[in-house]
Amino acid sequence: MSLSAASVSRSQTNASLPRDGVITLSGYGINVRVDRGHLLYEDGIGSERRRGRLARVGHGLKRLVVIGSDGMISLAALRWLADQNASFSMLDRDGSVLAATGTVRASDVKLRRAQAVALQNGTAFRISRELIDRKLAGQESVAKNSLCDEATALKIRQFRSELAEIESIDAVRLIESHAAKAYWTAWRAVTITFPRKDLPRAPEHWLTFGSRVSSLTGSPRLATNPANAILNYLYALLEAEARLAASTLGLDPGIGVLHVDAPYRDSLACDLMEAIRPEVDAFVLDWLKREPLSRNFFFEERNGNCRLMGPFASNLAQTAPTWARLVAPVAEWFAQEIHNSRNTCQNNLPARLTQRYRRVAQGGSPIPKAKPATRPARVCRGCGKEIERPYAHCNECMKGINAEQIKEVALLGRVAKLGPDAQAKRGATQSIRRQAEIDWNPSNQPTWLTSEFYSTKIQPRLTSMSCTLIAKRLNVSYSYADHIRKARVPHPRHWLALAELTGLKRS
Repeated sequence: MSLSAASVSRSQTNASLPRDGVITLSGYGINVRVDRGHLLYEDGIGSERRRGRLARVGHGLKRLVVIGSDGMISLAALRWLADQNASFSMLDRDGSVLAATGTVRASDVKLRRAQAVALQNGTAFRISRELIDRKLAGQESVAKNSLCDEATALKIRQFRSELAEIESIDAVRLIESHAAKAYWTAWRAVTITFPRKDLPRAPEHWLTFGSRVSSLTGSPRLATNPANAILNYLYALLEAEARLAASTLGLDPGIGVLHVDAPYRDSLACDLMEAIRPEVDAFVLDWLKREPLSRNFFFEERNGNCRLMGPFASNLAQTAPTWARLVAPVAEWFAQEIHNSRNTCQNNLPARLTQRYRRVAQGGSPIPKAKPATRPARVCRGCGKEIERPYAHCNECMKGINAEQIKEVALLGRVAKLGPDAQAKRGATQSIRRQAEIDWNPSNQPTWLTSEFYSTKIQPRLTSMSCTLIAKRLNVSYSYADHIRKARVPHPRHWLALAELTGLKRS
């Protein structure tokens, strides 16, 4: 997956405060510096620039995410972020994490030494098995509840049951790979919707999730369709949060237990995020099933690589706090397991991420409930224009939709009107009316209730009465009552009832 440097026009000069504590910068000539105690940031393309200024108090900033490497950030800006307990993440346009820094804390040397020998004393195996067990449990839930695929959920459950019988990390990796194959196969047919206006510009292979493995790399990297590109980007955000969590707890983000050592990779961050990946999957799947994607969110390179546009990537970055809250208890559990492996005294490490000991002492829940991840802007299903929730179409598209619906309903009404049931009901009603006319005796009509009295006295008063009231009083249809109100002279047997209704009955 990669991110496009191109973005839509940004006409505003002064940026607003961070949304959900996150500011995302993209484009060219990115600039982050400090001026007279204020953090100044700037991004954009060409003359379309976005600029913002944050004071040290009341800024609400928790994370600064930079996409790309064209620009600069000053040392004073990094110090400003550290003083405000705000993290900094830098992502390449291909979606990989280039740098991530957070709150600076003294590292725990003994903890890191225990982390380094975890592969030799069996701790790494126990942790790896638990992490994959949590991951498979999450994948089973997604397959069952979101994909509605009981067969795949059962298959993943069977793989999960095998974890209790294995005795090596290699076996853990093998089970995880088999489960992943079944899991992502169930995703293949997931439909990706676009607004009707965007369909002619959307390649055919963008309309389904397809394979998780990219044809460009033989791995998930460099996605060829929007759904996989979104997943890759969110995984990159999760990896950055996992790295920050590990560093905050005094762990070495590069020394993993499940992922093998590799250059330019934080293996521990990849380990910690395994248990949270199904949460990201569920978020993306729920979003794709509910709402369409705008074609303007993506750009396709000449080699077929699908890239996210800058504004859309900025919206997705608002989900970073959610992934941070989810990965925090996993990171603290990992640190505690490593700590216990080198100590006979099982004392507890400080809960720097969740503050669970303080919460319990105050009578609260040990783990704070993660807030729902912020969803990107909703787009109209017709034209792709951004709209407010909970609407599915913009006002212009709704006009056309309403007109079409009225035509369809009118056609159905005409068909029903000519149907045998409707004709039988009309025939029965007409028979009742004709019999009532036959049974009516004109001699029972009062002498004062003449045709002239009706037209001059009763009819003018009927114009101010409701059709519903007239229809109910005469036991006739609403349409017939409307005709009476509009000066149609009804059968004389109704005149007395209408005189009573208008208050003109004589004794």
